[in-house]
Amino acid sequence: MAKTTFHFEQSLAELESLVERMESGEMTLEDSLKAFEQGIKYTRDCQNALAKAEQKVQLLLQKNGQMEAQPFATPLADGEE
Repeated sequence: MAKTTFHFEQSLAELESLVERMESGEMTLEDSLKAFEQGIKYTRDCQNALAKAEQKVQLLLQKNGQMEAQPFATPLADGEE
């Protein structure tokens, strides 16, 4: 299974475009709902990318000012150990 590359800037631009189209008031209700659903997906994808970037930056800065990358595990969901 091939891993797809996430493009933060492209997703953010798509989200902005969706918002502009929805704010124009010219979309049908059905199209607005589809756009809203897609916007939620873009938002979640961007939030996940930002959280991963923040975690990586924190790991880089934790080594007494040394810029040394370390592997990290994703946060566990509630109830997982």
